[in-house]
Amino acid sequence: MQLDILFEDEYIICVSKPNNVVVHHAHHSRNVSDEDSLLQLLFNQLGKKFYPIHRLDRKTSGIILLAKETSFVSKFQELFTNNEIQKTYYGIVRGHAPEIKTIDSPVKGRDSNVYKEAETLLELSGKTIQDIPVKPYDSSRYSLVKLSPKTGRLHQLRIHMNKISHPLIGDPKYGDKNHNTMFIENFNCENLFLHAYSLEFIHPFSKEGIVLNAKFPNDWNIVFEKFNWCI
Repeated sequence: MQLDILFEDEYIICVSKPNNVVVHHAHHSRNVSDEDSLLQLLFNQLGKKFYPIHRLDRKTSGIILLAKETSFVSKFQELFTNNEIQKTYYGIVRGHAPEIKTIDSPVKGRDSNVYKEAETLLELSGKTIQDIPVKPYDSSRYSLVKLSPKTGRLHQLRIHMNKISHPLIGDPKYGDKNHNTMFIENFNCENLFLHAYSLEFIHPFSKEGIVLNAKFPNDWNIVFEKFNWCI
């Protein structure tokens, strides 16, 4: 698998992560021998080691930054910690989402049962009604949403979409099984429809403004054509 390299300089490399690829394997992971992580794919492709600056879920596609040296990581992580990096995701969700909404439901922390503050801005980009029945209705409704997370909690966007009754299509944990099945049976699309589309930030070393975008996976292009949507 060849990864799409979106940007590279002496400090970082930015790539587009495919769906269903882990960034790196956890220690003692049972999957180590079965699949390559993003870091392993990059090593296979470029023959170098890289160091993740942030994370994406296995099932989420899109843009991710990696440092070329461990000493560079903290400077870029500060951008995320200080909310100095603009992250834009797109999602396809069940139902007709609101035109604009701030979702601020707390989200459980990664390693504990403690809930932490979380905030996501949702903006509607498109909607459709399809003459395809999904129980218990004779038709089905979907929305294309732009999501701007202000915090970076584990599964934040997936949880927040479910919280407002507009779960992401293809989400096996927080989604709607009937609608997930509809996309598989009618469009042959079974990946999670959550894509990390862009990052905007001031480079902490060069001080230049950086704007990076990751193309949508093929599943998205199929649905965009079916629903007459575009970005």
